[in-house]
Formats: sequence, C-alpha cells, structure tokens
Amino acid sequence: MKHLVTGGAGFIGSHIVDRLIEQGDEVVIVDRFSTGGKYMNPKAEAVSIDISERSNRLALCQAMEGVDTIFHCAALARVQPSIENPQKYHKTNVDGTLNVLLSARDSNVRRVVYSASSSAYGDQPKMPLVESMPTEPISPYGLQKLIGE
Repeated sequence: MKHLVTGGAGFIGSHIVDRLIEQGDEVVIVDRFSTGGKYMNPKAEAVSIDISERSNRLALCQAMEGVDTIFHCAALARVQPSIENPQKYHKTNVDGTLNVLLSARDSNVRRVVYSASSSAYGDQPKMPLVESMPTEPISPYGLQKLIGE
C-alpha cells in the first residue's frame, strides 16, 4: 500500500512513517521541514510542501498520486503560542487541513486519518478524557483542532 503522512518529519508523524515502512508500505512525507526534519525516515519519499498555502494544492495532489491513505499529522501545536499568534496557527491548522481534505478529494484518496487533540475538550473535571465528553476548547489551538475533526 502507499500512504502519505503530512507532518511526517515531526515527532508523531515520524513514528507513523516508521511503522508503515516497517510493515513494507510505501510512504510519502509531506512537510515544510520547519523543525529541520530530524525525525525523518530516509526510506520515505519526502516532498517539501506548505499545506497552509492554497497555491500548493496542485503540488499536494501530485504528491497524493496513487495514495491509499493519508495520515494528517501536520499542525502547529501548543496552546500558548496559538494564543500569541492565532492567525498563523489558524492558517496552518484550519486552512492547511482544508487544503489536505480538498486535495484528497480531488486525488480520489479513499481515507484520511486525522490527528486530533485533547485540547478540543478544554478543562474537564474527570479524567481520562473520552470522545463522549462535550468539547469545550479554551484556546485557539483547541478550537482549531476541533474544527479539523
């Protein structure tokens, strides 16, 4: 099978890439390499694309050619920076997710697996968090990840 992992050079995405390669699958990493790609598996094909830019939709579609599943892990994470720079975070986390979804549709990719965040649940009185709890994001990051869901 062939998979594409957005944010595949980041911490979480790289672990998905490693597992997919271990099981013998072909993997394309789409990342803008803002963290330097220190986790990148050299056995994966790497494509430098900023998913937040609408003008990169054609490049995204080309990277998705023949892909069975997309694992969408690309995001700007962390609550405090999303409060300090909400527009930058929105562009990556919301517009970027929309660009991935539209490109997947246009490329006839069957499945997109989205990496959500517990931040969408805000402060809950009970742990552990479960999906049946009400979503109550209290930060731009939490809201952006909920929009992605």
